[in-house]
Amino acid sequence: MPEQNNNPDSQITTADEEQRKQHQHYPGKVVSVRGSVVDVYFEHHLPPIHTLVYGMDDRVVAEVVTQLDDHHVRTMAMTPTQGLARGMEMYHTASALQAPVGEATLARMFDVFGNTIDNGPELTGLEWHNVHQNPPPLEQRSTRAEIFTTGIKAIDVLMPLERGGKAGLFGGAGVGKTVLLSEIIHNMAGHHGGISLFCGIGERCREGEELYREMREAGVLEHMAMVFGQMNEPPGSRFRVGHVAVTMAEYFRDTLHRDVLLLIDNIFRFIQAGSEISGMMGRMPSRLGYQPTMGTELAQLQERIANTANGAITSIQAVYVPADDFTDPAAVHTFSHLSASIVLSRKRASEGLYPAINPLESNSKMATPGVIGARHHRIARDVRQTLAQYEEVKDIIAMLGIEQLAREDRATVHKARRLERFLTQPFFTTEQFSNMKGRLVPLDDALEGCEQILAGTFDECPEQALYMVGTIDDARQKWEELEKNDGE
Repeated sequence: MPEQNNNPDSQITTADEEQRKQHQHYPGKVVSVRGSVVDVYFEHHLPPIHTLVYGMDDRVVAEVVTQLDDHHVRTMAMTPTQGLARGMEMYHTASALQAPVGEATLARMFDVFGNTIDNGPELTGLEWHNVHQNPPPLEQRSTRAEIFTTGIKAIDVLMPLERGGKAGLFGGAGVGKTVLLSEIIHNMAGHHGGISLFCGIGERCREGEELYREMREAGVLEHMAMVFGQMNEPPGSRFRVGHVAVTMAEYFRDTLHRDVLLLIDNIFRFIQAGSEISGMMGRMPSRLGYQPTMGTELAQLQERIANTANGAITSIQAVYVPADDFTDPAAVHTFSHLSASIVLSRKRASEGLYPAINPLESNSKMATPGVIGARHHRIARDVRQTLAQYEEVKDIIAMLGIEQLAREDRATVHKARRLERFLTQPFFTTEQFSNMKGRLVPLDDALEGCEQILAGTFDECPEQALYMVGTIDDARQKWEELEKNDGE
């Protein structure tokens, strides 16, 4: 009998090997079905962990999670299990979940099994890689600290992202995480000319359809691929879709030597799917009901996202924060993997300050003089300091009025309010809602604008002239228009 391929590091499944495996079925029988948990009996050839098990004419696909004894395995279904019953036959082919890789995946949408879900033509000539890979060895990782510019003023000035690093978008429901991710995808394709991979984990199918249509209309779809494990799919599917996306990104980085932007929306749903699986498997929960293996599962995914000599996978991940509680274990564990944290504020969103980024809670490990330069560091520090001083006196202003402040404090408040409005920005992806043309702002222009506001050049400028503009020149032009209209 041919030897089974149980090596999880095996990368490529060749066409011949795939064909051989498809004709080499190892049969078993269903012992019990408890929701998405299916126990299967195999008299011979007990499947290894991560092996896929098929049943009901391949309509049911499950992944082996535990070997119970010499003949029984416990599996987690990645498809609905309706119709599956005790005694039914299932089989495995000694292979794990595979992801499609290659340039043919660009401009297409996939599910967790690599099937296209965009009603496009059938794909041919794809390679398939095992989704269970080890992270790149330490000696292959790049140690150069480089900045990844997004064209969004608030991010590039105050919390610059790392090329090959991981940034988190933290915020509760409805504060703009998905909109911000969509804008970064748009700017990545237009400004960097790189490849984007969007991974939707447990998100609304409506958002996926809207993103696909918007990217197609913006002309950047040919530079990106999308993978979705939707909200209505079983937890096994939602848990594995992140590994599929990372495997596709690794191919572009390691084989084609391209830079990749990997966007994950939402990494909390990955943790949530793992928690559902853990509960159904009967494992003892840890704090707040999360799975005891949460740290390990998250690290296995995050450590594969890295900067190597061949290329870089830069990841931006939306993180839903339950009840806006940043001490929640899901948020705390995610923080530990990130080089930058972008915290979205519901209060700023209610004030109409979009993107609703809280500059005082957000931070980046790149914001040091050795990486971003002395001038950038000085401007970012002064902006933060000005905004922090404004935050301290907000209660006094609310109770007694701004007239009760010292002259220096009043000047600081005026600068801070103008900085807050200058750090807003019209997005390309929201043009249809805001009727404002989107702007991509280079880093030098964003720094120049902040520097002029800090220097007092715009102390006489109306605040509304700085709201929702691109560069400081746009603000100056808007100021002149406002003065002209007032004069008339």
